[in-house]
Amino acid sequence: MTHIPHLITDLGLILCAAGITTLIFKKLKQPLVLGYIIAGLLVGPHVAIFPTISEVENIQIWAEIGVIFLLFSLGLEFSFKKLVKVGGASSIMALVEVVVMLLLGYVTGKLLGWSTMDSIFLGGILSISSTTIIIRAFDELGVKTQRFAGLVFGVLIVEDLVAILLMVLLSTLAVSQQFAGSEMLYAVLKLGFFLVVWFLAGIFLIPTFLRKASKLMNDETLLIVSLALCLLMVILAAQVGFSPALGAFIMGSILAETTKAEKIEHLISSVKDLFGAIFFVSVGILINPEMIVTYAGPIAVITIVTLVGKAVSITGGGLMAGQGLKTSVQSGMSVSQIGEFSFIIATLGLTLKVTSDFLYPVAVAVSAITTFTTPYMIQLSTPLYKFLERVLPKKWKKSLDNYSSGAQAINTTSDWRVVLNSYVINIILYSIIIIAIVLLSARFLNPFISENLQVIGDFGDIATTAITLVFMAPFLWAIAVYHPKKEALGRLWANRNYRSLLIALEFVRIGLAILFIGFLLNQFYPIQVSIIVGLVILGLLAVFSKKIQNFYIRIENRFMSNLNAREIKAASKMHHSLTPWDVHLTSFDVTPESAVVGKSLLELQVREKYGVNIAVMERGDRTIMAPTRQELIFPGDRIYVFGSDEQIETFRKFIQAEVDVQADLDRAEDVKLQQLIVNEASPLLHTTIRDSGIRERTKGLIVGIESRGQRILNPESDYVFKLNDIIWIVGSPWRIRELEIENRNALTV
Repeated sequence: MTHIPHLITDLGLILCAAGITTLIFKKLKQPLVLGYIIAGLLVGPHVAIFPTISEVENIQIWAEIGVIFLLFSLGLEFSFKKLVKVGGASSIMALVEVVVMLLLGYVTGKLLGWSTMDSIFLGGILSISSTTIIIRAFDELGVKTQRFAGLVFGVLIVEDLVAILLMVLLSTLAVSQQFAGSEMLYAVLKLGFFLVVWFLAGIFLIPTFLRKASKLMNDETLLIVSLALCLLMVILAAQVGFSPALGAFIMGSILAETTKAEKIEHLISSVKDLFGAIFFVSVGILINPEMIVTYAGPIAVITIVTLVGKAVSITGGGLMAGQGLKTSVQSGMSVSQIGEFSFIIATLGLTLKVTSDFLYPVAVAVSAITTFTTPYMIQLSTPLYKFLERVLPKKWKKSLDNYSSGAQAINTTSDWRVVLNSYVINIILYSIIIIAIVLLSARFLNPFISENLQVIGDFGDIATTAITLVFMAPFLWAIAVYHPKKEALGRLWANRNYRSLLIALEFVRIGLAILFIGFLLNQFYPIQVSIIVGLVILGLLAVFSKKIQNFYIRIENRFMSNLNAREIKAASKMHHSLTPWDVHLTSFDVTPESAVVGKSLLELQVREKYGVNIAVMERGDRTIMAPTRQELIFPGDRIYVFGSDEQIETFRKFIQAEVDVQADLDRAEDVKLQQLIVNEASPLLHTTIRDSGIRERTKGLIVGIESRGQRILNPESDYVFKLNDIIWIVGSPWRIRELEIENRNALTV
């Protein structure tokens, strides 16, 4: 008998178990993640009722691949530009929640008598909410279009970045086994340095590569290239001391800025679903039911801490950010769970062997309970808000309203702040780029030239210095000379009192450029030589300033073009603007099964019935601005609806109800070409095609008629059926058969 490797049999076993449990959970309308975890529990080594996997180690390798693709897909949804766009409100809410839950998790762990490391990791596990669970719950409850949902998505984006930082900090803490401030600071600075370098280099190179190669790429090659880029970044992240998951997340966030982001996300979804399922099954495999029973008390306590702590912290953060009581409560009740990042942090503790065995199953149990409660928490948010509104004193409510209005007021920014902010951001970014160029040159370029080109004497160092300076020159010019905010700087220069300060700033910038030149030369030459050569190089940079400026402008234009390509493409279709109060713009995609397909806006009367306006319709590459009442709706259309939360929710329910009814009526049917003979008692005899109702009764089309030896192809609708006509119909066989039986019954009568 042919031997099958355990890897294949184990993979088949967990996928079969996952398939069966997810079908059951789909029927019960429960999150599939819970189904995967239970599937892993059933085929794991701790449950003997069902067949058990043979080699857990192999499954762990598959699970690590699952984490990589899960983080890659989260990165595709993340995008650093989204982090900037979510604004201060979401950032404040997320940071308040993370800090509060870190403290609550640590304090809870210590009160339960756990070790310091277990308590710290518990705080990390509880601080991050589940993006997957929240998005699915929003979809199922139909609240995705409401205002608070956008705020929650912003919170989740910030949490994703915080989770990456937590993974780095917890890894550093686990290795050092103590709160070493210098090591923690070094880890944060190292993460920030590589994040900036990877993001800037990735945005400059990858969109350009995808655009140049677009004519050669179909779905298959785009998928392969995307996975290759993901795994290359995974390898690179591992080489510099970060987790593979971080590399996958970074590459996903870089690709999220390209015009291919949606296509890649669609192509990668099947791969992510497969390996993601394996990861969540592996989570269940590691669960020991006896451990959960033993720690039932701590699980209950931690669950309550999670539900209450997250709801209160997010609500408090929302009020601090001036979001109002209703939005804050709805947001707080939506994020009261833990999920995929919590599993990853718990797995990190096990991998580094710094946490106890019980922490992992406890985290999984808390996640399962809070996942189950998520939809109910969201549904309870509105009643809770109404209750708080009734019981809160009027003075408090008035203060909250005034604070909310004041927090959303537009603040003016001084010219000094504009100029200083631009200088600081430019200096930090270009300093990181220059340091990266120098380090790459010293560690890779110089050894390559010296060893492989067999140069004589110091020529290798000279060649390395020259090549490095070519790459550094535009960024040195930007630090020393470039003025990004010329208008604000001009207004300050017009005031004579500020000129001395502005001149001092210019000298500081030139000094920084000189220091970086010295930093490069010091890699290869003694300090005395570095000073002399540095002054010469500075003079050459001044001489060729115009060419260097043009070089820099080309680099900046290419980078900004790549960075904004996705937004530019979207803006060509739709221009989004800010909307006041609770009125906002949201979109709906029209499915082929939708009952609104083929109907005009006049027939639907959405403004009269639901109070919303259809502002724009997208149809492929065509954008219909301010569509008229005669405009028809087609499958695949995207319609942008303008209205309040309540109006949009009512409109959504109308569309969903219509889709459900129509889906039941228009179920998938076979289509065949069949014939029907008109007999002497047929109700079709002496009637026209239009009056016969054949099209409506058979859901079909008459494509031909044989009448008295003559064949008529695609007959006109006013054709009158004659005795013994043979009608050829393309339609549903069982409907045509019913019409044929009706003909026979008429003949019998």
